[in-house]
Amino acid sequence: MALAELNRIHSHLVWLGTSALELGAISLFWYCFDDRDQILDLFEMAGGTRMHTRYVQVGGLAEDLPPGFTEEARRFCESMPKSVDEYEAILDRNAIWLERTKGVGLLSADDALALGQSGPMLRASGVDWDLRRATPYLAYDQVDFGVPVYPSGDVYDRYRVHMDEMRESVRIVRQCLDRLDEMDGEPWIVDDRKIVLPPRHELHTSMESLIHHFKIVTEGFTVPEGEVYVAIESPRGEAGCYLVSDGGARPWRVKFRAPSFAALQATATIVQEVLVADLIAAAGSLDPVMGDADR
Repeated sequence: MALAELNRIHSHLVWLGTSALELGAISLFWYCFDDRDQILDLFEMAGGTRMHTRYVQVGGLAEDLPPGFTEEARRFCESMPKSVDEYEAILDRNAIWLERTKGVGLLSADDALALGQSGPMLRASGVDWDLRRATPYLAYDQVDFGVPVYPSGDVYDRYRVHMDEMRESVRIVRQCLDRLDEMDGEPWIVDDRKIVLPPRHELHTSMESLIHHFKIVTEGFTVPEGEVYVAIESPRGEAGCYLVSDGGARPWRVKFRAPSFAALQATATIVQEVLVADLIAAAGSLDPVMGDADR
């Protein structure tokens, strides 16, 4: 959960830096990417790679967090709120930024709901909805955090939601780090050899472990027959996975609900009666990632 919230900050920093760059605020791009690099260093420290896609797996984590991770993460949590304050000091009184964002790219609450919006897009249109609070997963029901909501539905309010969410994510990460210190020495993955690969050192001494390893690698593992939809609150909103199983080791059908794809559907609505130049600010405020939309 700590890594998920660090990833949320990382994503918002990319959005803020590139959005500011597109409107001419070049310096902010470098400031945002400097803080982003600190998060990527934490990812690399935890999982060995800057994107840590293999670190989270079925049953838990690939390995325990390395010594010193919580200290480095706390150091980042100390500096990040100050960085957000500095970003706001640069933009909030910048006449060009305000003129290019306030009242631009309007999306009403009704339109946002009709177009299937979620995440910052929905909350910036005045709809108080966050899956972390509405349908808690992981340990979100055990931490204290706020859900920023703004009423205007313009580019500026989407900016405000992103800024406030970075502060709230820092709060969540701090609480996660406190819990991690208390959980030191506890398992980081379930001990179920039907779905989790056995420790490699057992493969030389245990035939049963070798069989489990071979079966999972070559065949995968089976799940009960049926269908399920699970969604999380990604940085861009509801990221869901619909899965249908026929009881075998391969899914019969998989469909991902990509928030960027839904956000792009709002493009025509938010650019009504705006200048061509405003299209850049309006479309950028959707925070679309084409790789996300493409799936």
